[in-house]
Amino acid sequence: MQVQHILKSKGIDDVYTVKPGTRMREAVAMLSEKRIGTVVVSDDGSRAQGILSERDVVRALAARGATAMDAPVEEFMTSKLVTCALADRADAVLQQMTEGRFRHMPVVEDGMMVGLITIGDAVKARLSELAMERDALEGMIMGH
Repeated sequence: MQVQHILKSKGIDDVYTVKPGTRMREAVAMLSEKRIGTVVVSDDGSRAQGILSERDVVRALAARGATAMDAPVEEFMTSKLVTCALADRADAVLQQMTEGRFRHMPVVEDGMMVGLITIGDAVKARLSELAMERDALEGMIMGH
């Protein structure tokens, strides 16, 4: 299954973004309010400059305590982004996420962010593929 099919099946194409300079406390409030695990840091909402995850927030708190909440997001965001494209396969994305030990990946086409895929999305897609393969094999064995 391709990333484009995963995004379509999610039915949600919202990618929550914050601008550079946003205080950590504002980004954390958004994470909590929207019940999400990451926000993308972007000047224009279309080009990803970094990503701030729950894990980044924990690291910030461990490093600076509560004063980290007054720092701008770019001090703690992950700036070396790993992205994928709409045509990428779910199993390849899943492998990248597993090897890189991260759970969110912006989907980028022609330099513009078009979505966000999570490791949960990739696992769900892979399980769906495996179920279809199993059903096809059972059908062949049973002569259907």
